[in-house]
Amino acid sequence: MIKAMIVDDEPQICELLRKMVERQPDYEVVAECGSFSQAVVEFSRKRPDVAFVDIDLNGENGLECAKVFTELNPKVKIIFATAHSEYMANAFEIYAFDYLVKPFNMERVVRTLQRIRGDREENNFQERIAQSEQHKGKLLIKGKERAYLIDAAEIILVERVEGATNIVTRTENFRTSISLSEMEEKLKAMDFMRCHKSYLVNLTKISRIEPYGRWTYIVKFRETDATALMTAQNFEEVKRLFA
Repeated sequence: MIKAMIVDDEPQICELLRKMVERQPDYEVVAECGSFSQAVVEFSRKRPDVAFVDIDLNGENGLECAKVFTELNPKVKIIFATAHSEYMANAFEIYAFDYLVKPFNMERVVRTLQRIRGDREENNFQERIAQSEQHKGKLLIKGKERAYLIDAAEIILVERVEGATNIVTRTENFRTSISLSEMEEKLKAMDFMRCHKSYLVNLTKISRIEPYGRWTYIVKFRETDATALMTAQNFEEVKRLFA
């Protein structure tokens, strides 16, 4: 079930939203709150997946309430449901999933709930694929518009470039928002080394390592023109590994 929470100081609005939400398959409303403090307590207890939040909670700031929710659970879907359309830009700075203006458009609310359910089903599907393929040495990597199933043994290097992670293989590059630390965790059972703060390399693909300044080395590979940097400390570790 998808757990939803409603934060609004108007009981009739809470009732209306609850009826809308619970008419949708796979949804249940686990909490209804009318104040900032009560909402934070209930959010911590019930851990909802979705939170409908009014901007004005009887004089309290619903935007700040939503910020607390995202700090407690960065994956929560925040839907602002309010009469104040002028706060829309501020709301999306908090990564709001949607912004509904009172009086609510029923079809808009339904589409929003369906979209959340669709995203959840897609994520669950991708997680099942990742689990089933893990023992086969494959990685499921999410790109901006699609997911890629990559043979881990074909990865030559992984680099952090312009706020994104670039995965280099012999035939193709893949760009993803996954952090370098997450990739390091995924590849920890294989022959990969975090050789620099911005690079993760497949040790079996290295052709040579050359000096590049006083404390840094440049790593070259057999199957790509791409290169990586390596710290002097990690170079000493490589020498020990292959001694």
